[in-house]
Amino acid sequence: MTYKVLAYYSIEPLETPLEEVAQHKEFFKTRDFKGRIYLSEQGINGQASGRADHADEYMEWMRGRFPKMFFKVHLAEEHAYPKMTVKYRKQLVAVDCPVDFSLAGEHISPQEWKKMLENRDEETLLLDVRNDYEWKVGHFEGAELPQLETFRQFPEYAKKLKEQKDPKTTRVFMYCTGGIRCEYFSALMKQEGFENVYQLDGGVINYNLQEGGDRWEGKLFVFDDRLVVPMGDGEPISSCSHCSQPHDVYFNCANMDCNQLFICCSDCLRKHRGCCCSDCESAPRVRPYQEGGKPFRKWDYLEKCSFTKLKEKGAP
Repeated sequence: MTYKVLAYYSIEPLETPLEEVAQHKEFFKTRDFKGRIYLSEQGINGQASGRADHADEYMEWMRGRFPKMFFKVHLAEEHAYPKMTVKYRKQLVAVDCPVDFSLAGEHISPQEWKKMLENRDEETLLLDVRNDYEWKVGHFEGAELPQLETFRQFPEYAKKLKEQKDPKTTRVFMYCTGGIRCEYFSALMKQEGFENVYQLDGGVINYNLQEGGDRWEGKLFVFDDRLVVPMGDGEPISSCSHCSQPHDVYFNCANMDCNQLFICCSDCLRKHRGCCCSDCESAPRVRPYQEGGKPFRKWDYLEKCSFTKLKEKGAP
């Protein structure tokens, strides 16, 4: 079976996002689809995987209602998500401050972006606007890597950056995974007074599809079961959190009360039963380690309750 993994978004005002949620749920009732789709008055942000023909039907359905919708598509042999979630969110990207999307930075095609990378000067700031655990496994050569653990920290970061860089002369080229965070963050940079702000059109996913891994180091972190995807032939730039050997595969800690993302090689994963540290290995709620299984993912509420009840009854 062939599946298509879709990444897409649209920053166009939706007057009735709750109705859109209901229509999406109705559409997926008869189709093999899994993923996370969020809708709000600001627009739509989706990452999903579907059986190839069902994915084609969905893209056609969406383009009939959102003519400018651009889908980034990867082929896969199985679903990239554990379940289907469609819900309303007040903010598609959690920045907790007003954003004027009319100020969003100019979109730069992957081809133009590649030329920019080749001709950078001292007045050019190449800015990675992803979380630290994302750029840790891969990023563009020479990029500024903000020490941000959550998106909510970016507005304050932009204010501090204005003290280090001249907002009138600095050319800011920013990138993220699929493009939507740049819609927010480029507008915030403009609001802080930066005059020349550009964003990679379609994010790194689109760049990878069109230009490969040129001038990229490592791999690309993605928010699905794959966790990282190849970018050209890049060697690991990160290391196993246990043995420090070069490695770039992420796992969620098997301790349900931790669930921290950590990089781990297969030998250490087996040795530590899928846990990020010794304390987690001895924790009361550790998910069973399965050899050759998928990276651990956060269990939902019912799975946690079922597991906890079994442990209370003395199950191993």
